[in-house]
Formats: sequence, structure tokens, C-alpha cells
Amino acid sequence: MPQPKERQDINIRREQAVLVAVHLPDSVFDERDPLGELRALAETGGSSVVGELTQNRDRPEAGTFIGRGKLDELKAMCDELKAGVVIFDNLLSPKQIASIEKVVERKVIDRCELILDIFAQRAMTRQSKVAVELAQLEYTYPRLRAMWSHLERIVGVGGIGGVGTRGPGEQQLEIDRRLVQRRKTMLKRELEEIHARKEREVSERNTDFFTVGLVGYTNAGKSTLFNTLTEGGAYADDKVFATLMSRTRKLDLGGGLDAMLSDTVGFIRDLPHNLVASFKATLEEATRADLLIIVLDVSDPAAEIHYETVNRTLDELFADAEDRDDARLETWDKARYAHMHSKKRKAKPGFKEPERVLLLNKADRLRDNAALLVWQQRVPDAVPFCALPGEEGDPAPLGQEALLERIRREIVGDVREVVLEIPMREGKLIDLIEKQAEVLDRAWEDGIVRLTTRIGGRLLEQVASNKSVRVT
Repeated sequence: MPQPKERQDINIRREQAVLVAVHLPDSVFDERDPLGELRALAETGGSSVVGELTQNRDRPEAGTFIGRGKLDELKAMCDELKAGVVIFDNLLSPKQIASIEKVVERKVIDRCELILDIFAQRAMTRQSKVAVELAQLEYTYPRLRAMWSHLERIVGVGGIGGVGTRGPGEQQLEIDRRLVQRRKTMLKRELEEIHARKEREVSERNTDFFTVGLVGYTNAGKSTLFNTLTEGGAYADDKVFATLMSRTRKLDLGGGLDAMLSDTVGFIRDLPHNLVASFKATLEEATRADLLIIVLDVSDPAAEIHYETVNRTLDELFADAEDRDDARLETWDKARYAHMHSKKRKAKPGFKEPERVLLLNKADRLRDNAALLVWQQRVPDAVPFCALPGEEGDPAPLGQEALLERIRREIVGDVREVVLEIPMREGKLIDLIEKQAEVLDRAWEDGIVRLTTRIGGRLLEQVASNKSVRVT
């Protein structure tokens, strides 16, 4: 089946936009450029930013979120700049949106709706389309009352309906709520099926391969790194959410070692909760990897915020994965006695959080090493890095050999010198050991090959799980 093509250029009508942010005591933003991220989101969504407005408040205004004086200032700015849309860097209630629109006489959208719109534009696979539509319905459902407040109950002639007139006179709001709820149920069922299938695929892959997941803030360079290491052909561009597709390719590490490398959708600050929940199937690659590579754009002034956002999102994903495994474990415990004598019984499930390795990407763009030293003091094993491919014949770009060596060490594990006695019929296993371990001596006797090896802990664990192998 041909792979779906990603939409690289989205032709939509560009609107003149004014950006607004209300900064509360617990707000997270880059003080050097408070609206920088919203500006990038707005431009990715197809708007042309013509004005910006910020306000610091101890708490939001109940009716309009922003203060009355600033709201009047916003109205005047929109009139002067001929803006067609106002975009807030906050999550607004339906009533707040309606109240602001009444004053500024323009369309108003909040951060959540903007991100959902960008995801809808870029969703190309069935999985991502289902996830985005479900997230949009989750966002829209509680807002239906505000959307249909202008409608009244339709009743028969005479104005007051009696017994039997309730059906034709049902509110449009109630009809829409039923339709939305029915659609949500269908999408959730389909997404659960996709998620279950994805879990099986990832589980089977992890059984056969060492898996590495690339995660990070949007536009940190994950897809560029993925293409550099695997020639995987992922679409990479200097924009937020350039791709929503998850890709997995084989990574050749040399010496008979290889791994499966997965690229995942990028994270962002204040990512709508419904969207995170809907994209769990896509992020399954991250939660079930043997090793996680966090790609951080260390040249970005907001790198600290990005790093904290990524780790916080991963913690939430891992907590959810652990809860799901606990549920499976309870099911396994109830059924274990029925399978005690089965030769093919499945191993007891259990979630193990993968180790995280930090890549300080775009380190070559820094003017000096001061920022690198700060990061390496905070995360001692962080790797200064450049994800761009090098020129043919030149040494590998900054950090790339160090990263590959780190992955090799994780695959091999602690090296031990052991003697393995293996039946000759286990040809595939012998070949695997010859390729991935250092064989110091070989001896054959009565259908048994005796290999004296220096072998890594992971491979030894895999070999020792074969009951026909003796380890001394």
C-alpha cells in the first residue's frame, strides 16, 4: 500500500491577525519574546500577524478574560490595522469568546482551537484524521450552547406546544448534541481499534529489535535527524508541526548491530489535553521504546521551557502507559491459573520506562560554549549535536558518532566473558552470536558447538532464554 503523502504547502486564505496574551502568575512563556510561539502557530495556520497585545493580571476577567481597558485598546487596534481575526494565547470559555467578539466585532479564537486547526490541516493518515476529528468534537461539544444561543424552540402554530408536539419542536441544540455524541462514540471505537493494533505492532517489533524513539518539542529537528540517520524521507521544514506522521526505519549501527528508529509528532506547551489523548496511538512508539532520544533545539531562547514541556508530557504518557499495563496485569492475574500448563502462555505484562538521552541539537549555532556548559552541568550525559547530514568524505557532524556509540552501548549492555554450549540445530542463534558478540574460541562435539565469547548483557539474556543453551 503506498504511503500517504504529506501536505507541504497549504493554500488557505491568509487573514490579518492580532495576537493577544493575558499573562497570569502561573503562565509559562519566553519573557524575551512573549508571543513568539503563538506568532509561529498563527503563521503556520495561515494568518498574517499585523498586531500584538499583552496584559499582566493576577486573575482573568470573568466575562472577557482580558481587562475592559485592554479590550477597548484591542478593538481600536483591530480597526486601525484592519484585522480580521483575534487569536488569544489562552484557553477561553465560549461565553468569553462571545463577549470579546461582541466588542471587537471580529472572529476570536483561542490557542486550543488554533492548534486543532493546524492539526486538521496537516492530518493525512486515517489515524491522524480520526484523532484530530475526535479532539475537535471534544472541544466543540461543551461549546454548542453558545454556538446555538440564537435559536429558539420551534413549535406549531399558536406558539405553545401540547402533548405530541415535542418532537418537531426539539431544539437544534439538542439535535446537534445527539449527533456529536454519536459521532464521538464512533470515533472513539475506531481509535481504540487503531490503538490496540498499534500496541500489537510495537510489541512485536520490540520483541525482534532494539527500538529507539525520537521525541522533542515541535520544530526541534527530529525529522532532520531521522532523515540523516536512516535516509527515511520524512518531510522536514522550519515550521511547527511540519509532520504528524509517525515513521519507523531500520538504523544500521555497524558490526552486525541494528535498531528500529521511530520519529514521532512534536510536543508543544499547553497542548490541548483532548489532542494528547487522541494521539496516544501515534505516541505509542515513544512510550514502548527501549531508548528515548530527546531532541532539544539548544539555540532557541526558550529551550528551558521546551525541555520542561517535553519531560512533563512524557511523564503523563508514561503514567498512562503504566495504568494500562496495571489493568492488563489484573486481567493476567485472574487468568494465570488457566494457562499455567500452556507451553505458549504469554509472559506477565509490565511497563518499564525507557531511559532518556538528551541531544543538544543545533549546538553549532551557538556563539560560545557557555550555554552548552550550563546544559551539561544540568544533564551530565547530554550530547552536543548537529542533526544535519555531513558532506561526503568529511568527518561526521558534531555528536553523531557519539550518539551511535551510545545506542550501541545500550544494545550490547555490560560485556561478560562466558562459554555457551549450543546445539548445532540452532543455526540462527549461532549466526546471531557470531555477528553481535566477540567469539574468542570455538569447539564442536556431539552436535554441540562450544563458543567462548565476550558478549553483551542484552544479547546474553536473549541467548540464555533459549532452554537448549547452557551458559557457564
